[in-house]
Amino acid sequence: MNKPKLWTKDFISVSLSNFFLFLTFYILLVTLPSYALDELHSSASQAGLMTTVFLLSAIISRPLAGQWMERAGNKKVLLTALIIFAAASLFYFFPKSITGFLVVRLLHGIGFGMATTAVGTIVADLIPASRRGEGMGYFVMSTNMAMVMGPFVGLLAIQQWGAKVLFILSVIVAVGSLITGLSVKLTKTEQPNQIEVLSSFSFRSLFEASAVPIAVVGGFLAIVYSALLSFVSIYANEIHLASVSSLFFVVYAIVLLLSRPFTGKWLDQFGPNVISYPCLVLFAIGMFILSQSGGAVTFLLSAGLIGLGWGTLFPTFQTIAIQNAEPRKRGLATATFLSIYDTGIALGSFLVGVIAAKMEYSSLYFYCSFYVLIGVVLFYFLHTKKKNTSAKLETQQSSKVQEI
Repeated sequence: MNKPKLWTKDFISVSLSNFFLFLTFYILLVTLPSYALDELHSSASQAGLMTTVFLLSAIISRPLAGQWMERAGNKKVLLTALIIFAAASLFYFFPKSITGFLVVRLLHGIGFGMATTAVGTIVADLIPASRRGEGMGYFVMSTNMAMVMGPFVGLLAIQQWGAKVLFILSVIVAVGSLITGLSVKLTKTEQPNQIEVLSSFSFRSLFEASAVPIAVVGGFLAIVYSALLSFVSIYANEIHLASVSSLFFVVYAIVLLLSRPFTGKWLDQFGPNVISYPCLVLFAIGMFILSQSGGAVTFLLSAGLIGLGWGTLFPTFQTIAIQNAEPRKRGLATATFLSIYDTGIALGSFLVGVIAAKMEYSSLYFYCSFYVLIGVVLFYFLHTKKKNTSAKLETQQSSKVQEI
């Protein structure tokens, strides 16, 4: 029996659009704070707002985008979001003050939040149901590759050619996301009753309840991931491994790339529990080894284990969030998952920064390894046990119907 096709033109196009979205994000993420300090003469706290404002506007816009997708359709929201995102990239040339830049970051974050919600929903619709775990894994690889390339490209551009070239580059990449997004063709799906959607609008309607439990697990673990994004290069300098610090996320991505053909298929064949529990343990072990690193081998070994662990968990959790929702609620489920996840990243960046000021990074990562193990318990209660209880209730109800 032939498997339904995964690598269609539309799947490739939406994955490329997602890659260019996140490449723009990471190019600017690592460069704008230093630009604010050096060129705009802002304070460190104001420079930090460059990321905070962007993430907050993305978090707020995602549920609204999910609600809008139910009304207007996925393609319309995607194109609107990509146009906002590309247009906002053009505005970086103009502000001469930190306030002006924060306004641009606010607008850019809105486009980013809407666009990432739309592409995540569209790709879930494009992937055959029997290959959803595999397909979501490959799709998320586009984010991981952007995470590796973005900081390298952004720092190279601003250090070698200056801010103007950096902003030109970000515009080109953002337009690339728009062009690849335009090439995605969607079949028309049945839309919910317009009156029903409008009349049911409320704060609760901005979130998909079925996606919240697994999103909470993802957001909980994202706090640890934020500690890696923010401080792993500083930690490498502290333990005299500055020469290999740039390879951390390269190894992370390579391990992900090599493991993806297997982990995605296992998710589809055996379900999320078989994948999630081992990956949670691998994530914890990777953090522990990182905390004890004294040389390049253990430092990069931890990157591989974390890549296999957390790098597999993220698409697995996103797949669970989508599968638990009704087909017409996938946009809202994607928005709910990503909003809670990004809240974890934003909260973690702040909390970990406060904690890191009071202890060594090796101690921080040591405690993070045990924190991840708490995630095992959280996953059990919020997903495994909940799923088993639901399955038992369905079986009992089915038995009663048969008796009647």
